[in-house]
Amino acid sequence: MLLTIAPLAGIVSILTATYLFYYVNKQGTGTKKMREIADAIKEGSRAFLKRQYQTLTLFTLAMAVILAFLLGINIALTFIIGSLCSALAGFIGMEIAVRANVRTAYAAEKGINKAFPIAFYAGAVMGLLVVGFALLGISILYFIYADPNIILGFSFGASMIALFAKAGGGIYTKTADIGADLVGKVEMNFPEDDPRNPAVIADNVGDNVGDVAGTGADLFDSYVGSIVATMILGSETIGPLGVTLPLIIAGVGIIASILGTAAVRVGEGGNAGAALNRGTFLTTIIFAIITYGIVTFMELSMNIYYSIIVGLIAGVGIGLTSDYFTSIDRGPVKKTAEASKTGTAITILTGFSYGIMSVVPPVIGISIAILISWYVEGVYGVALAALGMLSITGMIVSSDSYGPIVDNAAGIAEQSGMEAKIIEVTNELDAAGNTAKAITKGFAIGAAALTVLALFTAYSKIVNITALDLMNPLVLVGMFIGSIMPPLFSALMILSVGKNAFRMIEEIRRQFREIPGLIEGKAKPDYAKCVDIATKGALKELVLPSILTITTPLLVGFILGSKALGGFLAGSIITGVIFALFMSNSGGTWDNAKKYIEAGHFGGKGSEAHKAAIVGDTVGDPFKDTAGPSINTMITVMSLTASVFAPIIIKYALL
Repeated sequence: MLLTIAPLAGIVSILTATYLFYYVNKQGTGTKKMREIADAIKEGSRAFLKRQYQTLTLFTLAMAVILAFLLGINIALTFIIGSLCSALAGFIGMEIAVRANVRTAYAAEKGINKAFPIAFYAGAVMGLLVVGFALLGISILYFIYADPNIILGFSFGASMIALFAKAGGGIYTKTADIGADLVGKVEMNFPEDDPRNPAVIADNVGDNVGDVAGTGADLFDSYVGSIVATMILGSETIGPLGVTLPLIIAGVGIIASILGTAAVRVGEGGNAGAALNRGTFLTTIIFAIITYGIVTFMELSMNIYYSIIVGLIAGVGIGLTSDYFTSIDRGPVKKTAEASKTGTAITILTGFSYGIMSVVPPVIGISIAILISWYVEGVYGVALAALGMLSITGMIVSSDSYGPIVDNAAGIAEQSGMEAKIIEVTNELDAAGNTAKAITKGFAIGAAALTVLALFTAYSKIVNITALDLMNPLVLVGMFIGSIMPPLFSALMILSVGKNAFRMIEEIRRQFREIPGLIEGKAKPDYAKCVDIATKGALKELVLPSILTITTPLLVGFILGSKALGGFLAGSIITGVIFALFMSNSGGTWDNAKKYIEAGHFGGKGSEAHKAAIVGDTVGDPFKDTAGPSINTMITVMSLTASVFAPIIIKYALL
């Protein structure tokens, strides 16, 4: 009876998302000028996803053939299904985002209470599709196979899509953003989203492919990974109930997310950020109450409930920490903005230092969650803690996707020449979106941390490792190799952004030189050329980091053995979490320090402090939107690669 909660919750989630899609799509689209700008963003976003999915189709089919040959046709099939579900959620979510931006901007004429629900419900389409497709897919596959080890292929497929979507989208969005800022703002002294800037459309496209499709795929990946890892560990520790319980808990999380979404409201002149936070906290409370009822009804140990709740609390705590270090009205951002008065170097050093400090509370929170869940329910408790943290993914992705939608809406309002009071409304919505994105990035990193710990434990069960001996040189070497992977991945991602941004900057400068009247606003820039540069470059540059992520754990496993691969995973988890938190939060601090100055502090726009803050923000852009968040997916992919290929590694490892 209770097991039907999972597939029914998945179906209800998809149906709710469908209704919200219809609601948003029937809203007004504004003036002809607004529609022209929105259409350009829509076309660019679709073009990027089309090219990306063409590449991914070939890769998915090739990987499926390898899996079928080495591990059997069932793993290959679940891999393909996982890839399709992740891709479909990303595509539909981005499609509603590029429709909602112009509708939000147009509704802003009537006030924040009219514009907010359009943007939030559009974000909720992505959030509810992520959890709906994930849980329904896992439930159907479990009904067919009744073996969580086969469903591991579903998680592996979702992870592959997430790696390409998050890394590719991150390179794209920061290529455009850096080009637009360095030439448009610093060299030409243009305002944000000035229609004379050739990269402005590419920048708006990047918000969608990076923060909607990319982040959605990232959390889809972690969400699926946590459920499947908990199912595997449950089958090993407490039997059939341990396999079905994660599905029931995930179903409860979807119900809580739908109820929380329905309760998000903004009155006339209300606070959008407060509304988003209320939705998150309400979802958390509803989930905790229903889960208590389920555990009590099933007469389960309360230790199971404690494990789930401690993970949930840790997730909220990580989000609040990111909020503190990146919010525009908090000390770290204000002090970083003030440091900009002394020049670029101190701006970067200050934001860098706060980024490092921001790692401490989440690591302590994750450590406490691990200790409590381990001591009350063992390895299964750690997996349940990860599941508890990810149970409210529907609401988290909804809030995250809201951010790029209102960012686009503010850009459309600026570029189409709307009245100042309307632009003020869109900017207020955008400010709430920036805070929401910072919180969800922190949440996503914490969720990935606990998910890969659960996957690491599942791997240890598969290869029968009870402990890692650091006196064993193979384990130690594996740990060292694993620990350098996140820094190496980050470096490759940032270098990729730099190389692609160089091409973008040269193109923007060329257009300003060669198009008569462009600077004066009498001619139209070639937006399509900048979109094309960002698209081609992003897909080209993500190839090497992606190949390294997949092949390195296999090489370590086949050459050095399963214990060395265990050390590799342990090393990558530790440095991965630290680098991801540091880069995401420092980038957010630099970003909002710039915005704080633009609000009129320390000289305001055009001042020397503003120019220094723009450079700091430019450094932070690939930190917070490319390298940092992509590490989540990277460490998950490596953990899943190890688990999926573990049976083959045990047979054929050289050492």
